Amino acid sequence: MNFDIQNFGSIKIGSLELWITQTHIATWFVMGILICFAVVVRIKMNKFKDVPKGLQNVVELMVETFNNFLKDSAGEKFFFLGSWFFTVFAVVLLSNIIGIVPIIALRAPTADWSFTVTLAMVTFLLIHIIGVRYRGFGYVKSMFEPFLFGKIPNLILFPLNLVGELARPISLSFRMFGNVLSGTILMGLFYGMVPVFLRFFIPSFLHAYFDLFSGVLQTYVFTVLSLSFISAAAATEE
Repeated sequence: MNFDIQNFGSIKIGSLELWITQTHIATWFVMGILICFAVVVRIKMNKFKDVPKGLQNVVELMVETFNNFLKDSAGEKFFFLGSWFFTVFAVVLLSNIIGIVPIIALRAPTADWSFTVTLAMVTFLLIHIIGVRYRGFGYVKSMFEPFLFGKIPNLILFPLNLVGELARPISLSFRMFGNVLSGTILMGLFYGMVPVFLRFFIPSFLHAYFDLFSGVLQTYVFTVLSLSFISAAAATEE
């Protein structure tokens, strides 16, 4: 049984060769769903009323719920990041649970480490950008804490602090990647071992856990940790 990511071809741009993999196909599928939903919402917005109903009610509930989630996780001052993290939440959630629809038969993009580490690196950049924006040079000095005698930067602890910062995107990416990949492997082993007539009954319960429950949980954890890291980087001593 092969769990490697399949390649479907390549595109040459000059001397650069780009491979089209299962991850690309699944990611494009997820993007297509979100783009279609966004277009429908944009068209319907012209008919939105003061008393919400139907699709308007669903959209307003989603936005209000996520705003409350963002407020509880990071605070109101980070509302300007709401659009980005709402998009990340939607993309990661759909990417995690895409395997629950067997008729599509797509491998979850988040079962590819290159996908999760890319999202984690964006969070890593946001952590330091927000840290410098809110704390200025004080954020840079925090890499040398605790200071010797309260004033002298501790050069000995700088490598340790640096390793701690670099560990954040690695832990974020591997946490989601490992959980999703393990579910993919277990489901693959199940389909490969059980008789054909059992594949129509038992898998529904396993998909409910490995794809739906675990997918939602990992999406929540990734978003909460990203917002917590950003909030901590911007925190100042009162």
